[in-house]
Amino acid sequence: MTPIFLYNTLSRKKEEFRPAKAGEVGLYTCGPTVYNFAHIGNLRTYLFEDFLKRTLEYNGYRVKQVMNITDVGHLTGDMDMGEDKMEAGAAREGKSAWDIAAFYTESFKRDLAVLNIEAPQIWCRATDNIPEQIALVKALEKKGYTYRTSDGIYFDTSKIRDYNKLSHLPLAELKEGARVEKNPEKRNPTDFALWKFSPAGAKRQMEWASPWGVGFPGWHIECSAMSLKFLGDQLDIHCGGVDHINVHHTNEIAQSEAATEQKFFNYWLHGAFLNIAGGKKMAKSGNNFLTLENAFIKPGVNPLAYRYAALQTHYRKPMEYSEDAISSARNGLAGLYNQVSSLGEYDQDQKKWKWPQGRIDEHYRHLFLLAVNDDLNMPQALAVAHEMLKSDLSNPDKLATILDFDRVLGLKLEPAPVAVSAEIQKLIDERQAARAERNWTEADRLRQEIERAGYAVEDGPEGVRISKA
Repeated sequence: MTPIFLYNTLSRKKEEFRPAKAGEVGLYTCGPTVYNFAHIGNLRTYLFEDFLKRTLEYNGYRVKQVMNITDVGHLTGDMDMGEDKMEAGAAREGKSAWDIAAFYTESFKRDLAVLNIEAPQIWCRATDNIPEQIALVKALEKKGYTYRTSDGIYFDTSKIRDYNKLSHLPLAELKEGARVEKNPEKRNPTDFALWKFSPAGAKRQMEWASPWGVGFPGWHIECSAMSLKFLGDQLDIHCGGVDHINVHHTNEIAQSEAATEQKFFNYWLHGAFLNIAGGKKMAKSGNNFLTLENAFIKPGVNPLAYRYAALQTHYRKPMEYSEDAISSARNGLAGLYNQVSSLGEYDQDQKKWKWPQGRIDEHYRHLFLLAVNDDLNMPQALAVAHEMLKSDLSNPDKLATILDFDRVLGLKLEPAPVAVSAEIQKLIDERQAARAERNWTEADRLRQEIERAGYAVEDGPEGVRISKA
């Protein structure tokens, strides 16, 4: 087998991947807080995680992916201050927190499907796993890692010798960052809430009884409880965005290893931000976020152009979003579709295109595997794909090889006959008649009309080829 090398945030170097169980991988990917639509910056992280999962599967591993849905406990400040994002979303839209969670969970799942991101094997909601979170807090309490304040049960980070081992930042720097949101009752600035109490005299929409009083879990405890529940013996890879390193994932490690006295995940992978033009991070808090709907679907751009754009930038490097970048990706994807489509043959008798079976070329497959196994070097993998399509391989072998690559790329490259309406077929027939009469002005007008309807028109010696634009 060709070894897989992944950059481990924990060691700050590329390491050869070795799973806990031969042939199997346990993968935990931090999911969304479902109080609003996911923006395309969020979705870049899920794309990188999809490239990872597909690469593992391409190498023959059985992947058990778990993704959480945060529907309670994530406060507007990551240091356990502010309002619960779910309660804030409910107030914003005049709905219940439960309705907000259900609506934005389904919206998120649709976004994943539109981007051809494979669904995890296990979805787990924080609100479905309250007993497990309470049990984990009780275990920490028994071991002496907790203390009580007026607003909740907190984890004492001073009892963890290597609290900063994931961030690699000096402890003083982590403490300084934690002071942004002050809580005078905390023993240490980096301490974090395991269980929050409901405000006195007020009833929250989401609250539960616990040994410490009515309240709700802290944000960090859910991922520890659910990953241990669903991947307890396969804690291989934990993923998320780079913004999770210093707080969320650092706290997950601290509380999990304190409770179990075992290492919590062997590999930690983090994707870089998507920046808008000018280098500013895309974020809901900055009111500069774009969704798949308003950035791609409404303007009539194939959302897979965004997937193509993500393939062009390594996941650990910041990615720039601009109109020009997306236009370039859109054209690149369209060109790739046309290249793949041109590998077919026109059946004169059947009056349709067909794509004969070929063989996967082992030379190019090896080059592709070396690229994806080198810490998900998707720009290089894409370059190998383009190089292969320009090679002197036979068309059937090119098609078989690019479709094999698409198991990782996920661009839906498999050509298929395009069904057109009777109205569009009438325009195609009229255009063919105009071309036969050498009426190029009318033929161009009809081409433009067909293209405005969402189709690409390509003329060749075998006839006209129609594909989705």
